Amino acid sequence: MESVNQNIGRRSFIQGTTAVMSSAAVPAMAKDKKESQMLDGYAWAEQIRRGDVTPLEALDVAIARTEALPKLNAVVIKDYALARDLAKQMSALSAADRAAATAKAPMWGVPFLVKDLNQYMKGTVTTNGCRFFKGAVAEYDSTLVARYKAAGLNIFGKTASPEFGQTPTTESLLYGKSPNPWNAAHTTGGSSGGAASVVAAGILPVAHASDGGGSIRIPASHCGLFGLKPSRGRLPAGPANMEGWMGLSMNHAISRSVRDSAHLLDLTQGREPGSRTVPPRDVDGTYLEALNQGPRKLKIAVWPKNYFGIPVHADCQAAVDKAIKACLALGHEIVEDMPQLPVADVFSGLGIVTSVGMMATIRAREKVLGRAVRQDEVEQMDWLYLEKAKAYTAEQMLMARTHFDTAGQILDRFFLKYDLVLTPVMAVPPPLLGVLTLDQPYDSFAREAVKASPYTALFNMTGQPAMSVPMHWTKDNLPVGAHFAAPFGREGRLFGLAAQLEQTVPWADRTPDLSVFKA
Repeated sequence: MESVNQNIGRRSFIQGTTAVMSSAAVPAMAKDKKESQMLDGYAWAEQIRRGDVTPLEALDVAIARTEALPKLNAVVIKDYALARDLAKQMSALSAADRAAATAKAPMWGVPFLVKDLNQYMKGTVTTNGCRFFKGAVAEYDSTLVARYKAAGLNIFGKTASPEFGQTPTTESLLYGKSPNPWNAAHTTGGSSGGAASVVAAGILPVAHASDGGGSIRIPASHCGLFGLKPSRGRLPAGPANMEGWMGLSMNHAISRSVRDSAHLLDLTQGREPGSRTVPPRDVDGTYLEALNQGPRKLKIAVWPKNYFGIPVHADCQAAVDKAIKACLALGHEIVEDMPQLPVADVFSGLGIVTSVGMMATIRAREKVLGRAVRQDEVEQMDWLYLEKAKAYTAEQMLMARTHFDTAGQILDRFFLKYDLVLTPVMAVPPPLLGVLTLDQPYDSFAREAVKASPYTALFNMTGQPAMSVPMHWTKDNLPVGAHFAAPFGREGRLFGLAAQLEQTVPWADRTPDLSVFKA
């Protein structure tokens, strides 16, 4: 017979679904006030471990929340049957077996979603947001997916991404537009916009994301969430490729709480067979434990401009100003300074590497299908990138990586003087849907795209970790984050500051009105 507490926990969990369907509430997961503000995956796992909620009940709640908000268009591949079979097996275990399972797999039974881009789960489809990959069934698990499974996560689908992650919005001809939960006229950001949407909407507290030029940090900023891009090599990219986009792209997550991001990184970080770039660690124990320690006094360099001379919108500057105020109140030092970079050389390689990476993905699919991709199977901008990629030389690829490494050397020296860097996430707040779609002429796309990542992409090229932290909401009710970067391998420093900011400028209890996204 269930205890009174278990009955209360189960009702609390299930009532979260009703709340999402009827209004805008995020999951009512935990019992005490502090945890109820966190509403995170760590708390989900604790309830399952205690037996307050079964894995099947947790999954059914997540699926119900997804189906209650179809106009979010965030979960584009639904592996419900596969996940339910696993959840039923988990839920049938005895209390003793459940205790053994949760001891081995800390996130045992927690529902989870993976981004529909370059991550594979055997027997399920990954489309990369592209019509040419529709129906492409994976024959193996990506190393990261295998680690998610080992941690106990139950993957029930994949979240929307633009085609090949090539734009900072989540819109594609294959799946359509994924609107921002805070304001349906605007973008969620990209390319992990589907992941940000499901977390902002309270479908899940944390979801997989990836970042090749800002694709974790931009959606996190646009949706009022926490997003950290780890150092190059911190998380596995294999087994097929050891580095995504020659090291530019890194996987991790978008979450409501800092705790979930730190915990998930603990569970998934580390080398895999073939890894050669393994960053150092700046914490003695786990990242989760480091959250309670807090950083020492930090010297933070604020960049007064960007390298392209793009004007910064007042709302983006407001987010930085609020971050400065919060950091000063915490006792940290703020200095206005930025290094000199060979900007043209460094950024010229970005398009080369991303285009060639996309071409390699398409070539692999062509080999499977036994035919060449057609122009009508790829969006307008990506077809242009593909044609350009065919002409790039080995020398251009080598020089691109060389210029990235040069920028890394300059920033490494800059970080000898400063603990962190603070910048806007983007030069503009979340744009309207349609502004950054890949299905438009190059000139109009380039004019808007340059406003999206004059800050974030640099740290993909140099390999340093960086994060977006919620700081500001516009008059149109759109979130805007502040962007912090750290020296290579210093994720613990970012987590420490993020945990402080989470307490002093809390964001977890802010939720969007989801009524317009219901069926």
